[in-house]
Amino acid sequence: MLQQAIDLREEGAALHAFLAGLEDADWARPTPFKDWTVNAVMQHLHFGDWMASVSLEDPERFARVVEARRAGGAPDDAPDMREGRALLDQWWDRLSRLCDLMEGEDPDRRVAWVGPDMGLRSFATARQMETWAHGQDIYDLLQAPREHFDRLANICVLGCQTFGWTFRNRGLEPPAPVPHVRLTLPSGALWQRGAESAADRVEGAALDFCRVVTQGRNIADVDLEVAGEPARAWMAIAQCFAGPPNDPPAPGARAWERRS
Repeated sequence: MLQQAIDLREEGAALHAFLAGLEDADWARPTPFKDWTVNAVMQHLHFGDWMASVSLEDPERFARVVEARRAGGAPDDAPDMREGRALLDQWWDRLSRLCDLMEGEDPDRRVAWVGPDMGLRSFATARQMETWAHGQDIYDLLQAPREHFDRLANICVLGCQTFGWTFRNRGLEPPAPVPHVRLTLPSGALWQRGAESAADRVEGAALDFCRVVTQGRNIADVDLEVAGEPARAWMAIAQCFAGPPNDPPAPGARAWERRS
């Protein structure tokens, strides 16, 4: 069974349990992510999970969905978006279906997406990253504490894999050498990527690294140790999600935990 699909399900279950405790009025409140409301954030997640399940179940239909979106319209068969607790149920049903599909698939399968095709492991990790990162938008809105788990290692992998893409996405040449990344997972286990002999490096908590590469925190607001110009340039603009270049939040904008 695909571990990344199991991790996605657990990520979703944790977020579902948190959202079930929201007040009805909370769903209309703007989050720190582009001032999207909680409803808008969860509708975005739900639509992404719907597209992912369509890609797995019917690649030809997925191609039509992508073409409709590129033409500026919504697919005719897109799900009607609900709000509040009805949206929570709608999203959880779809995410559970997606995880069922992934767990029964060949781990080596290539999956069509809006950009290049992805391996199933990376595909599941990308959905986990979106779930975790957008969940953090809501935790930050409510300034609520959050428990973290070693499945963050999947997002660390994605963060490192997108080192070069972060720069190319901005029309920049990726600097060399690629930094060594040495992180401590929530359990205390060590996670590393890259040559240990590299002088250019990023070290610290895996949680802080994930917050930076998903642009949930500015590098100035975490405790990562960053050495070397390639590492500093990367951490200033790191972006592990698809789409046009986005800038991280301004220093201090989402540092409520340091202020509390």
